Amino acid sequence: MASQDWMTKDFYAVLGVSKDADAAAIKKAYRTLAKKYHPDRNPDDAAAAEKFKEIGEAYAVLSDEAERKQYDAIRSMAGGGARFQAGGPGGTGGAGFEDIFSSMFGGQGGGVRFETAGGAGEPDLDDLLRMFGGTPSPTRSGGRSGPFGFGGFGGFGSQPQPQKGSDVLTSATLDLRDAVAGTTVELTADGRTMKVRIPAGVRDGQKIRLRGKGRAGLNGGENGDMVVTIAIKKHPVYSVDPVDGANLRMDLPVTLREAALGATVEVPLLDGGTSKIKIKPGTSSGTVMRLRGKGATTRKKTGDLLVTIQVAVPKKLSKAAKQALEAFDEAMGDTDPRATLMEEAAT
Repeated sequence: MASQDWMTKDFYAVLGVSKDADAAAIKKAYRTLAKKYHPDRNPDDAAAAEKFKEIGEAYAVLSDEAERKQYDAIRSMAGGGARFQAGGPGGTGGAGFEDIFSSMFGGQGGGVRFETAGGAGEPDLDDLLRMFGGTPSPTRSGGRSGPFGFGGFGGFGSQPQPQKGSDVLTSATLDLRDAVAGTTVELTADGRTMKVRIPAGVRDGQKIRLRGKGRAGLNGGENGDMVVTIAIKKHPVYSVDPVDGANLRMDLPVTLREAALGATVEVPLLDGGTSKIKIKPGTSSGTVMRLRGKGATTRKKTGDLLVTIQVAVPKKLSKAAKQALEAFDEAMGDTDPRATLMEEAAT
């Protein structure tokens, strides 16, 4: 069973896609937003960090076909937060749930009133869904199971139907090295403690579904799942690419001379080794270079290390350094890096 907060979260709106968007459109929207709000691009920005987590949560659900169907069903039943009430003659109640009861009992939906507008006595979502699964909530009492989990509907009864157990939601916080290499963690959820294997190459905000590790099913139904949300601690040098967990990212500081004239620079690798990268003359700050095969190794592939060039500007200059820069600027003549900026901005 999905989390109850699905009733109030519009994952389509979070990603900026329509409800009938296909998998490709959802993935494209996620990649665009993940790059925009990634913590590396928004350091010390709590709002951006929260937005990044929301984007990851929305993509985790909408990119999984089974979870997306369950999410759509829950949102449809909730009607955005909604009312379940039978109108009867002259009634003004919502048509959603009343229509369901009317179709099942030959139009006899009147007389039922069930509201979930947030007031006292708001029903549990698990209980609500069990009404349509053939099994009463284990916290309810009384009677044999009817077809909708009640005590028979006036003698109308049937054999209890198997019901899958509820999902259990938990989280795991990993060091970056453990996220890259994979690790085993001990998690406590729903009153139980168990060891869980986290695969290599997981991303920050990613959800891992462990089949059958949730709550026990009812009437012979299968167990629910455990859903683990991954959080990765910030590393001083490396980060996991938000789109492809097999790729790593890092910033490489270079001097103005190295960027202007070109150089071969040594790059540290996560495994403790080093590699060399050749910087072309005239390389701008922000240029991304790729070291193939130097990222994380997962079951499917070995990723790359994406190196972003950052021209290091000294905060303090000696008198000789200042004179050298002034001489350099004079030697550049009338060169203006912003010569076409205004014209381009007006287009």
